[in-house]
Amino acid sequence: MAGLSTDELQTIRDGLAAGRKPRVQFTEGAGQMAGQLGQVIELGDPASSDEWVVVRFGRDELPFSPGDLRVAPRGATARKAAVPAAPGPAAPAGPAFVLDQPAPGAKRVAPKVPAAVNGSGEAAVSGAGGSPVGKAAGGEGGAGAPAPRKGGDDVTAAPGPRKAAGRSAKPKPPPALTVTLAYGEGEWTVAASQGSKVLAKPYVVRPAEALRMVALVDVPGVQEAVELILSAERSEAEEQARRLRAELAEVEARLAELTEKP
Repeated sequence: MAGLSTDELQTIRDGLAAGRKPRVQFTEGAGQMAGQLGQVIELGDPASSDEWVVVRFGRDELPFSPGDLRVAPRGATARKAAVPAAPGPAAPAGPAFVLDQPAPGAKRVAPKVPAAVNGSGEAAVSGAGGSPVGKAAGGEGGAGAPAPRKGGDDVTAAPGPRKAAGRSAKPKPPPALTVTLAYGEGEWTVAASQGSKVLAKPYVVRPAEALRMVALVDVPGVQEAVELILSAERSEAEEQARRLRAELAEVEARLAELTEKP
């Protein structure tokens, strides 16, 4: 199924700019998350990654490609992920050896345990593992046999249903940091931003500071452009200083004439 179109992405971008978080639905391209709903919280740079649409899903914020998403239909509800059925009992590897097993429905009888007579004339009856379980008075017919044990067979619980594996969260890369040095109307300015967040609005810097910043960029074309700008500013400043000196000389001559005594 087709993902988000260019017009839909622009509508989402306008909604984010207005402070909204547009709802989207995961397509079959998102795997096990298909049919679930999420909210777009950020649009990244398509040139840096194929997955640049950041979606909030529950407590996770994960990037997806536009093909994994579509605009959520009006009134759409999230579809529950399918849970795999619990595995059935394993089939026996081969025919069971039934000579030492009771027949179905037959009552289980505890095996007879021989009694050992100790020095006091009492018969000590030992259970499984040799531990004494009871005593009987010496003589024939002493009642000392242990009662049958209940629930002697070990029962292993069947494993419960496994949870559907969610999509592994990818680490979110930090937004790109942009520092801009610009020249216009006779002033050098510097600005900085990180993603859509403005860190520093354009502020004026001195030409010498701007020249030091540009010197870090080892690109001949940039260096030549800056040199031309500085040369033009220098020529203009020299011309202005020459005009001011000429005007100052005229004012001083006029002042001398006015202060000269007749």
